[in-house]
Amino acid sequence: MQITNDQFNSMFKFKADIFVINTCSVTESADRKCRQSITKILNLNPEAFIAVVGCYAQLKPDEIANIKGVDLVLGTNEKFDIAGYISNIEKRKETEIHSCEITSADNYSPSYSMGDRTRSFLKIQDGCDYHCSYCTVPLARGRSRNQSIKSIIQEVNDIASRGIKEVIITGVNTGDFGKSTGESFSDLLNELVKTNGIERFRISSIEPNLLTDEIIRLAVDNNKILPHFHIPLQSGCNKILDLMRRRYHREIFSDRIMLIRKSLPLASIGADVIVGFPGETESEFDDTFNFLKDLPLSYLHVFSFSERPGTPAFEMANKVLPSTKERRSKLLIALSETKKHEFYTQNIGFECDVLFERTKKGGTITGFSTNYLKVEHQWDSKLGGEVRRVKLTGISEKGNMVCEIL
Repeated sequence: MQITNDQFNSMFKFKADIFVINTCSVTESADRKCRQSITKILNLNPEAFIAVVGCYAQLKPDEIANIKGVDLVLGTNEKFDIAGYISNIEKRKETEIHSCEITSADNYSPSYSMGDRTRSFLKIQDGCDYHCSYCTVPLARGRSRNQSIKSIIQEVNDIASRGIKEVIITGVNTGDFGKSTGESFSDLLNELVKTNGIERFRISSIEPNLLTDEIIRLAVDNNKILPHFHIPLQSGCNKILDLMRRRYHREIFSDRIMLIRKSLPLASIGADVIVGFPGETESEFDDTFNFLKDLPLSYLHVFSFSERPGTPAFEMANKVLPSTKERRSKLLIALSETKKHEFYTQNIGFECDVLFERTKKGGTITGFSTNYLKVEHQWDSKLGGEVRRVKLTGISEKGNMVCEIL
């Protein structure tokens, strides 16, 4: 989410004794934004104790420590014991760095979010064993690991006791769940649908080679597993997929898309795509564009390739010019908008369940349907936090679905 300087200043206008900044390092842009945020917070709160944790802190602790005013940098393992490191919140003369070697980052710390009262993000897995040529996640998060299904069910019951209706299942490589416990992601889903209290389980993202027929069948047979699949593709050209060290070719991806569409005609299906990977020629980009254009997708998340030191892709030749990456990105974003509008139009006239938020904006209340349509209705406070059956009647000027409450 992008925020303006005024919004940022408003967020941190109140004084605090401690600021804990949890960082990302997926792209160079993410690193830059982390540094900018740290500097802005220091400018607004120069006397506050500043702790920086997360992926950027694991990968480049010295770079963060060079920012004057940062007191503490914690790596992947250490951030889960942050209370022990900040028992003394006096400003440090020199930055303290506590960061293990990533090969020893084999613990798992379960967690779920409570910031949104209508839904909760439940982390079921951490780390990744895939080692794609462009990705720093294995360097920052370690090997794939997870907690047991039994302990996850306990967390879900706790979430349900707080009145939350939807759980979004998350992880670094969600479909890889079970490696450290001898279980599987489909095993987990089979147990989740038996729990009481939670009405909806949404899968955040899953690799195409890990999206099994059984998982798709579970979504068909059980209304608790929502008909929404976000499936990373990254490239529609097999040559580029090989260079990326992805574990599939585009035929696997298209096979999954067509099976979902056949089984769940109105399912929402999204995909991640990277443009401008080293060596991607114009014809290879066209290959990706045409491949995506012909698939019945609902939307795309488009990223320009970002060089990450320490990855094989960083050393690859035939870099793509920034201007070329920008042009290709705009073409795919436009394609995504077209597909999204087509998908929304296909849903007009159908009935579905919508979980409404509690926020009033411009006289309307919004929520998300089971198949991830953003739906709006005239403001009614009684709808907030409720799952209601609606009929989709059109598309608003904002691009949201308009509905009638049934």
